[in-house]
Amino acid sequence: MLNQYETVFIATPVLSEAQMKETVTKFRDFITENGGEIVHEESWGLRKLAYPIQKKTTGFYHLIEFKADGALIDKLETQYRRDERIIRFLTVKMDKHHVEYAQKRRKVKVEPKTMEG
Repeated sequence: MLNQYETVFIATPVLSEAQMKETVTKFRDFITENGGEIVHEESWGLRKLAYPIQKKTTGFYHLIEFKADGALIDKLETQYRRDERIIRFLTVKMDKHHVEYAQKRRKVKVEPKTMEG
């Protein structure tokens, strides 16, 4: 059975929009090419960091929620470490409460848009 994970990475703020998209595509493709299934994705854009990392005070945040075999996580995190564009990352295994909470949170974000339409 596949586990569900949430991974957030922070890319260096010096990237152009095209470079950021390319970075996201690289990790999204890495997940799917290694048997992962993407459930949800959110780009949080450029945000202030809680503390400077590599002398940077901001970074591009991106979240990917996916289902995969646990063996994929080490491989994914090795890819993050090897990529000089990534300044921080965190991957967590989601338990059923976390999954339910994430689904509810997504509904709350989507509903206001559909009500206007």
